[in-house]
Amino acid sequence: MHTARKPSFTPLLLLLLASLCSAGRTATAAPDLEVEQSSSMQGEFFVATVSGTPTAPSLWFDGTSYAMFPQDNGSYRTLVPVEALLKPGTYAILARHGEWQEKIPVRVIEDPHPVQEVWLDRKTSGLRATREEKMLVKEALQTISSEKLWNGRFSRPARGRISSPFGVKRSYNGAPISSYHKGIDIAAPLDTPIYSPADGKVILTGYAEDLFHIHGNSVILDHGHGLVSVYLHLNSISVKPDDIVARGDLIGYMGSTGISTGSHLHWGTYLYGTSVNPLLFEERAY
Repeated sequence: MHTARKPSFTPLLLLLLASLCSAGRTATAAPDLEVEQSSSMQGEFFVATVSGTPTAPSLWFDGTSYAMFPQDNGSYRTLVPVEALLKPGTYAILARHGEWQEKIPVRVIEDPHPVQEVWLDRKTSGLRATREEKMLVKEALQTISSEKLWNGRFSRPARGRISSPFGVKRSYNGAPISSYHKGIDIAAPLDTPIYSPADGKVILTGYAEDLFHIHGNSVILDHGHGLVSVYLHLNSISVKPDDIVARGDLIGYMGSTGISTGSHLHWGTYLYGTSVNPLLFEERAY
């Protein structure tokens, strides 16, 4: 009679079983929400990342939902804008996917915007935006494309001095404050070249002689993932809609068209249609 021998597990088999168990634990790990910073100033943004979900989660801030985009490491990320006039205080960023949800408290810090007095002559102060101008610009600023076109930090689109920073409160011809500056103004001589600060796609060009009475000759670029940049008051435009531009490509020349008091470029950046300080994209890569 032969005695049955108990099966033996080789070290290789044990290693394989351990690997499978580890993979199973990883696959079932709970999703996780991370917010890069606990506070942001008005006119800035939060960087939110969700990992551990098989598809894109939903993300909310101040009652607004924001799309999240897949990253190379399998996570999902978005840049959450803080409107420049949003009341300072404590808010929350909420992420959801199926039955899972996670909320992280964040703070919005006041940016002490200075008041800028702007004086316009009678002709300029009488200009009004056309309905078509408002509609076309609003639609372009809310562009959300799934492909991220830019990489690295933005460059300055034109040489010159910053004559008006982002976020300053504006009073026109001594009237009560009615708005804030949704970009930076770069002042330089007429026909100073203007270059694309990052890779993107031209989604709108507008002309003062046609519909763009307020913005003047304008170019709007889509950089993907909800990020759009604007270039206003140009003297002339060197691109057309659907053109693909690379960082450093010429897009136009500086001017004083639309509501403008002198030769300058108004440069703005928008996330999901909300203006944020463009200098943030110069300071680091996102």
